[in-house]
Amino acid sequence: MRNSSDHDPRLWNEDLAPVPQAKRTWTWWNVAALWIGMAVCITTYTLAASLIEQGMNWWQATLTILLGNLIVLVPMTLNAHPGTLYGIPFPVLLRAPFGTLGANVPALMRGLVACGWFGIQTWVGGAAIYATAAVILGFDPAARQPLPVLGISAGEFLCFMIFWAVNVWFIVRGMESIKWMEAASAPFLLLIGLALVAWAYKAAHGFGPIFSQPSKFASAAEFWPVFGSGLTAMIGYWATLSLNIPDFSRFARSQRDQMIGQAVGLPATMTFYSFIGIVVTSATVVIFGEAIWDPVQVIARFGNPWLSALALITLVVATLSTNIAANVVSPANDFAALAPRFVSFRTGGLITAAIGVLMFPWKLYQDPSGYIFTWLIGYSALLGPIAGIMIADYFIWRRCRLLVRDLYRFTGEYRYTGGFSLAAFAVLALAVLPNLPGFLVRIGAASESAFPGWLVAGYHYAWFTGFAIAFVLYSLLRPLVPRL
Repeated sequence: MRNSSDHDPRLWNEDLAPVPQAKRTWTWWNVAALWIGMAVCITTYTLAASLIEQGMNWWQATLTILLGNLIVLVPMTLNAHPGTLYGIPFPVLLRAPFGTLGANVPALMRGLVACGWFGIQTWVGGAAIYATAAVILGFDPAARQPLPVLGISAGEFLCFMIFWAVNVWFIVRGMESIKWMEAASAPFLLLIGLALVAWAYKAAHGFGPIFSQPSKFASAAEFWPVFGSGLTAMIGYWATLSLNIPDFSRFARSQRDQMIGQAVGLPATMTFYSFIGIVVTSATVVIFGEAIWDPVQVIARFGNPWLSALALITLVVATLSTNIAANVVSPANDFAALAPRFVSFRTGGLITAAIGVLMFPWKLYQDPSGYIFTWLIGYSALLGPIAGIMIADYFIWRRCRLLVRDLYRFTGEYRYTGGFSLAAFAVLALAVLPNLPGFLVRIGAASESAFPGWLVAGYHYAWFTGFAIAFVLYSLLRPLVPRL
């Protein structure tokens, strides 16, 4: 699609164009390695912590994480289908349900969430570098002096910016460098995970007390709300990628490659690495006399400076592989779609990196409960409806048929009303609305008594609620107003 008559330059550039068949070279292993690289990170390791802190025992937390990832695998593989079939990225696919201009709204919603995640992962990677420096140089990280406004020390900010610069290097190098990094790091990261389990088992002479810790719930009535919130949070963890998976599946050789790669790489890795977090944390109760969920702190206590430094560097690699793939590719394309003539993939990635710093991610991440139950569930209430609309539009309304040329033209099939689909945005608003009361209560902007109890309780299932409402309403409304 290089002929100017085939596309409008305001909707097209080389990075947003369909990937030619000759360049769709990712095998199922490349897709699986992508997921292993993204799933193996510190935030995955600590996922079970919040569930256990909320009262679950180890197997309830593990099962919740596994179930959440099996569920999110469904929209993940469905939304990957058009990427593989047509070679188009996420913001271009959005033009079918939302319109050629309207697509920028949900794309930006997804992109800004990714900026927040980019900042969080960069902060986590910088913290690992800071801990490594403390182990090698021998200074006490607890003696840090926070800077005004920032709230972190000069050393912490320096390490954060060093890791930020490494991320930017890969952004500038482009998609091929990301493919290479994921494939190279995946086996290494899995081996390190197994080594951590072996160390914990040997050092604690078993799996430790967390495995014998019972559930704190006295009844099913106490368990189900926490389970609902936890399951929604687990889905929310990858709700972002379940939307923009076409950004990667467009490079897959076939539907079989993308489906097998995702099925092999996502649920097993997420569950396995979360389980590692439980094993190692349980061992820390025996070894250090307290439960330490932060792997950076655990590694810093190994006693051997060089072994600690090697392990911490491994965490940096794990965080880097997650950050680049999960939190840069999508917003880079999303920002490029806003102004294709002026913003390339690289420029979009640099915008992402800049916003990630300005969001002060260390403040977003400092409260594990807020991070899981406010941040993850909060944005899943927005992204669930988008997923419902995308899947209903592509599979129910269009039967997997897209006019690719019209996705890049203002006067084509997807122009709707001045480039905006009023039907899609009406459905989006209606699907988000039921979760708003619960969100306001959660962040303290309203009291529970201000809304009916069932409406507040429904927030625990925000992704499910939003997805289901959007899917059903769009399936019913779109045939009635195909041009609206």
